[in-house]
Amino acid sequence: MKVGLRDVDGHRFPNLCLMKLSAYHKARGDTVEWHDGRKRYDLVYMSRVFTDTYSKDYAGTVHADWIIRGGTGYGLDNKLPDEVEHTCPDYGLYPQFAGTAYGFLSRGCPRGCGFCIVGQKEGRQSIAVADLSEFWHGEKEIKLLDANLLACPDWERLLRQLEESGANVNFVQGLDVRLITPEKVEALNRIKTKMLHFAWDNPNDDLTAYFKRFAELTSVKDIRKRRVYVLTNYGSTPEQDLYRIYTLRDMGYDPYVMIYEKPTAPPETKLLQRWVNNKWFFRAVPDFKDFDPDYRKKRM
Repeated sequence: MKVGLRDVDGHRFPNLCLMKLSAYHKARGDTVEWHDGRKRYDLVYMSRVFTDTYSKDYAGTVHADWIIRGGTGYGLDNKLPDEVEHTCPDYGLYPQFAGTAYGFLSRGCPRGCGFCIVGQKEGRQSIAVADLSEFWHGEKEIKLLDANLLACPDWERLLRQLEESGANVNFVQGLDVRLITPEKVEALNRIKTKMLHFAWDNPNDDLTAYFKRFAELTSVKDIRKRRVYVLTNYGSTPEQDLYRIYTLRDMGYDPYVMIYEKPTAPPETKLLQRWVNNKWFFRAVPDFKDFDPDYRKKRM
């Protein structure tokens, strides 16, 4: 069988589903390649993670006897068969990301946040779905895609696997600071980490005490490795956005502004994101009201 793969979102981040499908079909003896609109295929997989707000559907030509579209960009009711889901990804598809392993140890999250599809897609309970050996075979870096690993009852066993790998671990989707305990921080302290991610999404939730507690317990003291996503344009006021940003910075964290549905965001929110996420600006200009995005141009 001749199989074509189409990463609808582009190639800025590896598409895990396509990597698993590639490995699965190659193991069956099929020919697999990136989709070329000039060629004909027996089967073409089109995978799309994001909706129209962030990426457009593929509008080119597809010559194939069978086309399968999957991913959250196409809906929440499409899932890989178990035999594909538990196939080690074909990392050769994305040579630009060589040396990094991608995968999930757990799925699901109990929070049910309105802006997040994880609860609908994966369930309102975090459960273990794989061991690290399923997708890691000695790569120097691991990018873990779990939505809420610390909510999983098997967190201790899974964190131990990450520790024993000796790889640099990046908790891409973030860790739930509300679930921090001394035992969990001790386990995290034993893991090599390039970056620890947290989130303070809801301005009505006062997470200050949780972040202070983690700062006391963690061995990660470098502010650049303690990043916190700050969700904006989702029911928060500019004052609430600034409060979270200033509070996190004062506690020794590195805030990072995320804008919900950016096309609808007011100019002030986009300017806030530019100030916070450009770390040169953020460190050079302590107060947002003094931020001039054209500062460096005016000096020339």
